[in-house]
Amino acid sequence: MTRTIVLIIAFSLCVSAASAKDEKSIQKLRDALVALVPEVDPGEAELLSVTAHTASRDLAREYGLVWCPVFQNVLIHMGKRQRGFCGHYTRDIGERLKALKLKTLVLHWGSAYAGTLDENNGLVVTARNQSFEDGIVLDGWRRAGRLFWCRLKEDSQYDSGQGARWRATHHGSDGVTAWKEEPLYTAWLQDYKGGWEWQPAAR
Repeated sequence: MTRTIVLIIAFSLCVSAASAKDEKSIQKLRDALVALVPEVDPGEAELLSVTAHTASRDLAREYGLVWCPVFQNVLIHMGKRQRGFCGHYTRDIGERLKALKLKTLVLHWGSAYAGTLDENNGLVVTARNQSFEDGIVLDGWRRAGRLFWCRLKEDSQYDSGQGARWRATHHGSDGVTAWKEEPLYTAWLQDYKGGWEWQPAAR
């Protein structure tokens, strides 16, 4: 009985800590979105931030995330899990953000190192008429459901031309990104009526 109470208290403290981290990240992402250009609606930026953070946490539970993202990928390949690849997070978070019918912010689909073992997919948010490269990356996969975000050009994990081994030993970004826009998937994100399901590339 005592052990059960201790576990419940410990779980509650972990949830509170996660919630506190999310609250801080939600506010910082909202501020970063507002800072893209003066025309960004602060209310829309906050709604996007809250929705993306909440969706990312929810999806990790829905996918039955075990331990870490890479291990989840292994379980999917073994047939023990159905979802949890980076593209699943991108598609499912994207669907929730699409439902917001954003007016001052635009959703894009980005991929880094497409077609390689290092491939990652993520959402990129820009202001209206702003280039993809000036956007903010949203990645639910990288931190196992705790939303990662940063300015696309500052994403040191996906610098152009740098492989996983280099990224493991170096920090900082050279400002040349490996992220590229996927026009077909971006079109789906920007079509508020269409439906579509992401499928991982065969490799």
